[in-house]
Amino acid sequence: MEITDTRPDIQVNQKIFFRALGTTYKVLSNSVNGSAAIVEHTVEPKSIGAPMHKHTHEDEISYVLEGELSVIQGGNVQIARPGEYIVKPRGIFHTFWNAGNERIRFIEVISPGNFEYYFAELAPFLESGKPAQMDKVRETGAKYGLIVDPTGAEEIIKKYGLSSLR
Repeated sequence: MEITDTRPDIQVNQKIFFRALGTTYKVLSNSVNGSAAIVEHTVEPKSIGAPMHKHTHEDEISYVLEGELSVIQGGNVQIARPGEYIVKPRGIFHTFWNAGNERIRFIEVISPGNFEYYFAELAPFLESGKPAQMDKVRETGAKYGLIVDPTGAEEIIKKYGLSSLR
């Protein structure tokens, strides 16, 4: 997947935050010929990080630095603690959340790269204190080959008492 026309200008160590998800850029795909990207994510306490979704172009590997990262994929819940990984292959619906009372922090390896630009492109449509611009959110996801199930995480949100994305 090559996205060259309207990618946002992002820099290493730049931080982006929307809803409960924080993103800090660590390795940009353009520095490794598009083969991968690395970001550091945070998820606020008792919050879901994304709607149920699947990637059509990339795989993700999450390595937990602080807290407990919960992921559901293929109907199975996985929990990773500091020093542990969760692999999220492309083509499988998944979401992730923080069921704990402290912010979690994890490294996300994205392969191949270019999907790291999604977070910067999405952020203006999810500004705090303003209604989400869902038409733009959907358009941005489609541009990056992201398929979203908008109601797929409702059961997770209820079961774990999480803040919703809206």
